[in-house]
Amino acid sequence: MKAKVFNALLIVFVLSLGWSTARSAQAPYPSNATFTTLVTTPLAIEGLTGDKSGNLYTVGRNAGAGVSCPVWKIDLANPGLVVVGNIPASSGTAQCSPSGLALNAAGDVFVSDGDRISYFTPNAVTPPTANVYATGVAGTNGLAFDRNGNLWTGDGTTGRGRVWKIPPLGAVTEVFRIQPMTNDDNFGGLLTDGVGRVNATVQPLPAANSPQNLVANGLAFNAEGNLLVADTARGALWLIKFDKLGNLQSNLGCDDTFTANTLCLGNLFRADPRLEGVDGIALDNSGNIWASVNERNAIVYTVFYGTSNSVEVFRNPVNATGLRNSSATNNSKILEFPTSPFLSGTKFCTANSDGNRRDNSPSTAGEIGGTGQPLGKISCMDQPLGTTGMPLPVQ
Repeated sequence: MKAKVFNALLIVFVLSLGWSTARSAQAPYPSNATFTTLVTTPLAIEGLTGDKSGNLYTVGRNAGAGVSCPVWKIDLANPGLVVVGNIPASSGTAQCSPSGLALNAAGDVFVSDGDRISYFTPNAVTPPTANVYATGVAGTNGLAFDRNGNLWTGDGTTGRGRVWKIPPLGAVTEVFRIQPMTNDDNFGGLLTDGVGRVNATVQPLPAANSPQNLVANGLAFNAEGNLLVADTARGALWLIKFDKLGNLQSNLGCDDTFTANTLCLGNLFRADPRLEGVDGIALDNSGNIWASVNERNAIVYTVFYGTSNSVEVFRNPVNATGLRNSSATNNSKILEFPTSPFLSGTKFCTANSDGNRRDNSPSTAGEIGGTGQPLGKISCMDQPLGTTGMPLPVQ
């Protein structure tokens, strides 16, 4: 009897080992991923999206006082910067500083900038100036369309965690809040002298250590119609659920020191140190999450179904100075503060904004950001993915 039990256990072990090995062999990311710069940009960039024809779109930032910022289309097969639209500055003395981009079902480009969202139909022959789609969305950053054509955005570096829904030709509505890092009234809490936590980003001198309060950054809807939101400060992902009619199902109001529409902690989907500094996110056809983790100069993959931890697909190697901000041999092979990922078929790419934070400090090292150098770049994984990107906008 004991021999039979032992043999049965051995068979189970061998089968599970084989299943584990097969599962590992079928991982959608290469075991030794590498990156190469696809294209550099004369202006800094942050957002990135793409269309179904193999083109990427990004937008320049801080072109000058009163100067419009160009939106570029980049053909993955023949990369180059083609201006297809312009985001105007809000005044003659202000600089446009756009961040997130998204395409709707008709192929129009939507761009977040400051407290407004603009849109236009891309045209490489006569690049149009964008029209204002919505205002009153302070700090608007990441953008995502749901299956009903509603546009969603979060409040970025304001740190209050607000997430808005903007129906076509409809009013801007604050639907919920990600819990901010503190519940004092400076961050939307209800206490004059609140409590919370300061997540300080430590980096090499002479750059000063700085707090990280951004909790509502990149957004992405999955095929089930639920929303994932990247929490930069906590290194986390939140999952917000909706019914088939688009009504919010996630629990709110569990902490009386926050506003009543603040998400309960039960909506926290994944928190992992590998996600510290997570910025933009993108989904593949299986609903799994690909994240550009800016402060760690890394790309992280998170399985949606199941309980496995996140996996670091790539992180800049350590250079001779003990940092991860440059390479002694080939700076076009590293990331420089990756912000927004996009999966075009089996091709993974990310924008790099060269922010002077954590692993990317000092930011003057590398391929971009130094004297006379370009200020932004798009990096793509050299190896094809074992999966494809989820078609956008989600249907």
